[in-house]
Amino acid sequence: MQFKNVSVFLSLVAQSWVAKAAAVTTPNDDTAVCGKLADVARSYKSGALRADLLLVNGTIHTMDAAETTATVVGIKDGSIVYVGDSAADARQSFLGSPPTVDLGGRMAIPGLVESHNHIVLMGNRPGYHTPLENAYSVADVQQTLAARASRDAVPPGGFVTTIGGFHSNQFSERRLPTLEELDAALPQHPAFVSIGFNGPSVTNSLGKAYFESATLATGPVAISANGSIAAGVETGKALLTLRQQLTMANRTRGVRDAMAYAASMGITTHLDQGAFQAAGTPADGAGHEDNYAMHDPWLAVYGARQGTVRLRINYLHQDNETGVPALTQRLRNAFPFFGGDMVRTGGVGEFIADLDEYSGGPVFEAAARAAARAGWRVEVHSLTADDFRTQIEAFEKVDAEIGIRDLRWVVAHVPQITTEYLARLKKIGGGVNLSSWQYLAGTGPSAGPPYRTIVDSGIPAGVGGDGMQIAPMNPWVQAYYAVTGRNALGDQINEGQQISRREFLHMYTRANQWLLGGPDEPLLGALEVGRLGDVIVLDDDYFGVQDEDLRKLSSVLTVVGGAVVHDTGAVTGCAASL
Repeated sequence: MQFKNVSVFLSLVAQSWVAKAAAVTTPNDDTAVCGKLADVARSYKSGALRADLLLVNGTIHTMDAAETTATVVGIKDGSIVYVGDSAADARQSFLGSPPTVDLGGRMAIPGLVESHNHIVLMGNRPGYHTPLENAYSVADVQQTLAARASRDAVPPGGFVTTIGGFHSNQFSERRLPTLEELDAALPQHPAFVSIGFNGPSVTNSLGKAYFESATLATGPVAISANGSIAAGVETGKALLTLRQQLTMANRTRGVRDAMAYAASMGITTHLDQGAFQAAGTPADGAGHEDNYAMHDPWLAVYGARQGTVRLRINYLHQDNETGVPALTQRLRNAFPFFGGDMVRTGGVGEFIADLDEYSGGPVFEAAARAAARAGWRVEVHSLTADDFRTQIEAFEKVDAEIGIRDLRWVVAHVPQITTEYLARLKKIGGGVNLSSWQYLAGTGPSAGPPYRTIVDSGIPAGVGGDGMQIAPMNPWVQAYYAVTGRNALGDQINEGQQISRREFLHMYTRANQWLLGGPDEPLLGALEVGRLGDVIVLDDDYFGVQDEDLRKLSSVLTVVGGAVVHDTGAVTGCAASL
C-alpha cells in the first residue's frame, strides 16, 4: 500500500482518523469496568480524536498565560470545556455522565508538544526497534531488550534492534554490551544495537551469523569476536541488510510502536523534520530514508484509525542547484498546514538546501526566496559558531526583498548563537528551536545551546529533542540537561546557561505552539477551554523530584482529544492495552 503522490496524501489526510479509546474507571462508580471504552472507535468529520473524559482530584498545571493550577479538567467531544476546581460544575458541561478518572493528587500537564524530532524515521526502523535512552547500565540494556522480545512476542529469529537515540556514555560501564551479554538477554533473537547515525554497533551470536552470511547482497559484515561492528561502512552494511527485509506490515508495526513509546513519555504532538534521501547503499545511515515514501506507513496507520499521537510534517529538501527543482515542485504541489488535528503538513526544513549549502550561499538563498514567495514556514539547522550568521544574513536579504516577518522562520539547535544574531533574527520575526542533543556526547565548558541567554532575549523560543538518531526522544532527559547543564557522563558542559524547570516546561508546551504555527497555535500547548483535550499525568512531581530523577519521569496516563492512548493502570487500575 503506497501513497507516493500529493493527491493521495491530501485525500487521506482529509479523512477522519481516530484511535481506540482506552478504558478508564470511576473509582466511586461500581458499574464502571475496565474495558468499557477499550474498543470504542468513533469517526468525526474533523479527522480528530474526540472523546469525553473528566479528570478530577489532580494537581493540574494548565500552562495558561497566568500559570493557573487546577484540580479538575473536563473534555467533551475532544476539546476542553472546563478547567477549575469543581467536578460538579464540570459535569454540567456534559449531556450524560462522562468517564471519570480520579488522579489521586498526581501532577498533570498539557500533552507535550515536540517541535523538532524525527519520529517518522523511528517508525520506519527495521526490526523490533527498542529505545535504550532510559537504560543506565548494561544490565538495564539486557532487561530492556529481553522485555521487548517477551512483551511483544517477537518471533524466534526476529531482530531486536536499537538504532540511535542513545550513547554508551549513559551506561555506568561506559561501553556497549558485548556479544555474550546480548546472547544472555536474547538467546532466541538476533540483536543489532547501534549508536547515532553510523555506529559503532554490536550484535549477538545469532546476529553475527546472519551478518556474516556470504549470501547477503551487501556482502558479509566485518564483526569482531565480541560482536563489535565498526562505525561507518560496516555499520552501514548491517543496517542496509536489515532495511532490505522491511515490508509495509513491518513499517506500520513500527509506526504503532513509535506512537506508543511517544505516548508513554507524554509527547502528544510531534513536528517531524524529515530525513536525508536514502541511496540504498551502505553510505546510508540512521538518518536516511526515502523522502517520497517514508510517510506511507504513517498515513496507513492513521487511515486505519489507529493513530494515537498528532503528527506535523516538515519536508527536508537538499537541492544543490539554484533552480531548486525539487523544492519548487513541492511548493507547487503541496499546501502548508493542510490536514486535520491528527496529521497536518508543516513547513520546509530542517534543511532547505544541500548539506554543503545549508549554512548559506546561492542555493540556500534561492531556496529561501522560493519558500518566502510561496508563504511557507522555514526551519534550518545550525551547529557551528558561523552557520547561524550566514543563515540569518540570508534571511535578512529575503525579508528585505519579499518579507518573511509573519512566516515564523526558525533556526534550530543554535549551540553557539550570539546575542547580536538573536536580536537580528528577532527583528525579522524569526525564532529559535533548541535541543539538548549535546547531552549524550557533548563536551564543555560551553556546549550550548545558551538557554539562559535565549530566554532572557525575549525571542520566540521552543524546544525539541532532535531524537531519535543523535539524541533521545525522552523529553525528561532534555529537561535534565536544560536545568543542570550536565551531560550523560555527569560533566558540566553548559555552565551559566541553565534555566528553571518552569521555564523549560513552558518551552515544551505553550511556547512550542508558536513554532507549529497555523491552526495549531490556539489549540495546543495549554489546558484552557476551547483547546484540544491533550493531557498527561506524570508518575512523579516534576517540580519536586531530585535533578537526577528528572530523567526517569514518564507518563502514567496520556490523553489525546479526550481519548486515553496510554495507561499504566497507576491511576485507573486498568493498565489498558492499546
